[in-house]
Amino acid sequence: MGQGLWRVVRNQQLQQEGYSEQGYLSREQSRRMAASSISNTSHRKQVQGGIDIYHLLKTRKSKEQEGFINLEMLPPELSFTILSYLNATDLCLASCVWQDLANDELLWQGLCKSTWGHCSIYNKNPPLGFSFRKLYMQLDEGSLTFNANPDEGVNYFMSKGILDDSPKEIAKFIFCTRTLNWKKLRIYLDERRDVLDDLVTLHNFRNQFLPNALREFFRHIHAPEERGEYLETLITKFSHRFCACNPDLMRELGLSPDAVYVLCYSLILLSIDLTSPHVKNKMSKREFIRNTRRAAQNISEDFVGHLYDNIYLIGHVAA
Repeated sequence: MGQGLWRVVRNQQLQQEGYSEQGYLSREQSRRMAASSISNTSHRKQVQGGIDIYHLLKTRKSKEQEGFINLEMLPPELSFTILSYLNATDLCLASCVWQDLANDELLWQGLCKSTWGHCSIYNKNPPLGFSFRKLYMQLDEGSLTFNANPDEGVNYFMSKGILDDSPKEIAKFIFCTRTLNWKKLRIYLDERRDVLDDLVTLHNFRNQFLPNALREFFRHIHAPEERGEYLETLITKFSHRFCACNPDLMRELGLSPDAVYVLCYSLILLSIDLTSPHVKNKMSKREFIRNTRRAAQNISEDFVGHLYDNIYLIGHVAA
């Protein structure tokens, strides 16, 4: 009873002094929000070596600056990071506004090496007047020429000093480039078996499961659409390279390059059988094991079964 009367009297005193519980709480919340705002502002000012980036992004000197901050107002490292996300076309457009920034050699060097991972000229002393922007234009022109005529494209790269006249250098260029038309590339490799040999040796299949290694191989060197001498050549070269990369596994399983060749051919036929809509009666796992072991008798049944499961779950090895 006494405690209840004390609370009533105390609340009346607080109301008279203007410190009701609700008002007191709202003032506490206001103080906390203000402190949090000051903390966030100070944190922003600490970013980028004390420069207030938040203020730069939010403040505009005039209506003409609305839409995007002037990159010249930012630290050079931040400006280059933003421009590094642009492709060549957008970077050329950006150079019309920020000429010094967008023409920086590091940006164009990154564009060249991200698209064409290997060129002989990368490892040479640059000639007088060399620029990576000019090199990018030459690489792009040469790739378009290659996709129209492979021989002329390679000759163009050599005439500009971009590639050395060496099968190994040409193979490295093809291996690290993704802008070349795969149909034209297949024709070129069929004619240049010396380049094909060096291209195969660039693959590392160590500790890879056979179907996965075959998929990686055909991602770089596309398989022909029809069976023939070129497909047999590719499988033969792959079989020898796979055995060279996995000598311990070959001894453990008792496999030779000829046995790997048989397995690769079986995997390609199985891939066609399981993925083709024209084949109604799909090959069963038991049939695949029986047919494969009949061609390569030293292979264990479990290993062949795992090969079937991989194709059944992941798909075609040469798609």
